[in-house]
Amino acid sequence: MKFLKVLYLLVGLAIIFAIVGCGAAPAAAPAEEKPAAEAPANAKKEYKDLTVCYPQLGAESDWRTANSASLKETAKELGVNLVFSDAQQKQENQISAMRACIQQGVDVIALPPVVEDGWDAVLTEAKDANIPVIIVDRSVSADPSLYAAHIGSDMVLEGKKAGEEMNKLLPEGGKIVELSGTTGSGAAVGRAKGFRETLAKNIEILDSQTGNFTTAEGKPVMEAFLKKYAGEIDGAFIHNDNMAIGAVEAMKAAGLKPGDIKIVSVDGTRGGFQLMIDGWVQADVECNPLLGPQVMEMALALANGEPVERETLTKETVYFPDQAAELLPSRQY
Repeated sequence: MKFLKVLYLLVGLAIIFAIVGCGAAPAAAPAEEKPAAEAPANAKKEYKDLTVCYPQLGAESDWRTANSASLKETAKELGVNLVFSDAQQKQENQISAMRACIQQGVDVIALPPVVEDGWDAVLTEAKDANIPVIIVDRSVSADPSLYAAHIGSDMVLEGKKAGEEMNKLLPEGGKIVELSGTTGSGAAVGRAKGFRETLAKNIEILDSQTGNFTTAEGKPVMEAFLKKYAGEIDGAFIHNDNMAIGAVEAMKAAGLKPGDIKIVSVDGTRGGFQLMIDGWVQADVECNPLLGPQVMEMALALANGEPVERETLTKETVYFPDQAAELLPSRQY
């Protein structure tokens, strides 16, 4: 009997535990899942988030050195990650640098092209990778849809300004020579075109040869001109100040004096200003290399998908000897 009482007690307790375990308390509601943190849809990149690729074409002149410094200094001031390279005047090196930047996944490529032609393939690669490209300084002949914008000078306008100054220097006409920039470059093509469009009909261009924008190559070109056209040259249109420095060295060696040959140069560098002070150059058409701030501002806008001007020109003027001494100390390049 005692055994049966114990058995009944155990069965009752089992029933009670079963009831309590199944429904005495409601099941706890599952914890509400919080969505993963996401950046706001309208979040914008800041300069510190920006990576810009700048495959510089070289270091052939004082202008180019100042241009490189402007990009580097601006990037440092703003906190931009600048991927900088020096192509040593070779287009293939620039293209290789661009492809490396595309693989790296930079935000924007800013390209100062060594020549106008031959960019379609790599620009297409950048576009396919959704990396906008800014053409800087010189121009390209590629389909405009392959790049976002151009920042720099109007090279044709610079040539026209040079032509107008030569007309003033030789009002009765005369014979001149031209020291051209790198063959096929936007600067050389544009300046030559604009110069010829403006030059008076009574001024004859005896010869035109490239000095490749360098002092070292400008000097022998002028030496050859002076030998070939001895006593005939009234003026010289020189595509940049570095070549003008070389040309003046050749003129000094030939026994010429300041003003014997009227010179119109381009760039407005400190070297060009000194040539004006010394009487060798009569007019210097400005070409501003300090493009860093403009390039970085546009790069940030493009990285954020904002619209930009397709063509942004730098403000430039023409300088003369009577201003040179006063302005030289303030020149930044």
